[in-house]
Amino acid sequence: MTLTLEIRPEVEAELARQAAGQGRTIEAVATGLLEQAVRLPAEPPATGRSGQTLIDACAEVRGLLTDEEIDRMFRRNPSTARPVDLA
Repeated sequence: MTLTLEIRPEVEAELARQAAGQGRTIEAVATGLLEQAVRLPAEPPATGRSGQTLIDACAEVRGLLTDEEIDRMFRRNPSTARPVDLA
């Protein structure tokens, strides 16, 4: 169903603010509010995130650093010893 609503500019601005904060569209936020008002469970928002998103993000930086530079940045302390107080 499609609805056309006349809303005050300040309501539209608040919907836009909330939508931006949630990474959603104004329409999605308004639909969720209407569903809550009639007490129907809202469908979970699609995040669009997947393992492919991480792979794509890593592909953008692949090759920017050499293995030696990465080793220097993420050097680990080889000692696993921890002080122990036996007193």
